[in-house]
Formats: sequence, C-alpha cells, structure tokens
Amino acid sequence: MNLLLKQFGEQNLVGFILVLARVSPMFVLAPLFSSRLVPGRVRGIVAVALAIGLSPVLVRGHHLATAPADLVWLIGKELLIGLAFAFVIGALFSAVTVAGSLLDTAIGFSYGSLVDPVTGTQSSVLQQAYSLVAILVFIGIGGDGWVLKGLARTYDLVPIDKMPQLGSLVAGVNTAFVGIFAAAIQVAGPVLLAIVLTDAAFGLVSRVMPQLNVFGVGFPAKVTVGLLLIGVSLPFVAAWLADGVQGSISDALRALKVA
Repeated sequence: MNLLLKQFGEQNLVGFILVLARVSPMFVLAPLFSSRLVPGRVRGIVAVALAIGLSPVLVRGHHLATAPADLVWLIGKELLIGLAFAFVIGALFSAVTVAGSLLDTAIGFSYGSLVDPVTGTQSSVLQQAYSLVAILVFIGIGGDGWVLKGLARTYDLVPIDKMPQLGSLVAGVNTAFVGIFAAAIQVAGPVLLAIVLTDAAFGLVSRVMPQLNVFGVGFPAKVTVGLLLIGVSLPFVAAWLADGVQGSISDALRALKVA
C-alpha cells in the first residue's frame, strides 16, 4: 500500500478507487457491458482500465478526503450514482425482454426454454430472440459509445467530491422501473392484439363448428400469425430502441443533481 502511495500519490489512488466505484455497476446492470458473453475477468479489466484513464482528469482540481470514514462514505456515494445510471439504461432492455416473454406466453412458446447467452439465465424462444436483437441494435447504433459519454457526463453533474440529491435519484430510478411494463406493451402490443383476435376468431369458429378440433388447428395458426407479425414489426422495434437508448441516457442524467 505504501509503495502504491509513493508511485501514484494519495489523491490519485483515492480518485482511482472512487471512479472505479462509479464505473463498476455499469458492468453489472448496463446492456452489453454486463453481458455473460463477455467473461467476468475481461469485464473487470475493462472497468479498471476506464478508471485508470478517467481518474487523473477527474481528480484534478479536487481535494479528496482520505480518512477511512470519509472514504467509505465517498465510495458508497459513487456506487449509488453508478447503480442508478446503469439501472435506468438497463431498464429499457429489460422492457424488450419482458415483451418477448409476453409474446412467448401468448403464442405458446413458453413451454420450452433455452439458456439466454446474454443474461446466462433460462429464457423462452422469443424472449431470447428479442434480447439478442436489442443487443445487436445497441451495437449497431453505437450505444456503447453513448453510454460511456453519458458516464463521463455524470461527473459534470455530480463531481467526484459532491453528494447527489437522493430524492431526484430515487425518483429517476422509480420512473424507469415503473415504465418497464409500459414499454414492453409498446413493443409487443401489435403482435399481442393480433394473437388475441386470432383466439377470438377460433372461439367463434368453435361455436359454429363444434366438431372442429380448435386446439389442433389454433396453435399452428397462432404461431404463423405471431411469427409473421414479429417479422414485420421488428424493424419498428429497432427504430424504437434506437430512440429509447438516447432517451434512457438523458433520463439517467436528469436524475443526477448535486445536493
């Protein structure tokens, strides 16, 4: 520890720890950065590299407290800001995953499940497909660069030695959480409506033709209608997601205010 202090200086070392505390939650909650496709060791190395690159710039002009009690308080504050920023952005992609889950249930694909390579958890077919499409769109529009720019912008709004306004921070996180289901309905709404109308049509047919095996005919029909409409609606979902990424970063930044 003494050797580190001599080589880097006390203020630079404290600054590195604080920047790492704000950057790290992004590799746990933010899209792409938290993907299980990227090994944990690689994510850790990238987080440390970002902290090393940012800390000399961010520490300049600030005198950071080095007492153990003050340092614990500062680390907790930085973790809170990083968690809020990453959660608001990740909520948008959670909405896309929920939309896929709703469609799986409506069409009937929820009976089978696969391991989602993005999250590393069990998921159904469309849930996994929507998750992968969201990540591809995120990469295609340069969303990773936007997130990093947004992260750097957080230091302009709440400097490394300042306390965020907790009320605004909690309100921003709460708004993102509440909006997950509403956003999922926006994504899956057209296909869900078509599936409901298909079910209603087969209900009427079963009343007119009781001898028809509605379950045997209805399931393939629902799958066909669902997949056709998903194929038609995916380009619009991609455009919606591109706008949503910018909006979610803006929302995350608006939630950050100095106390």
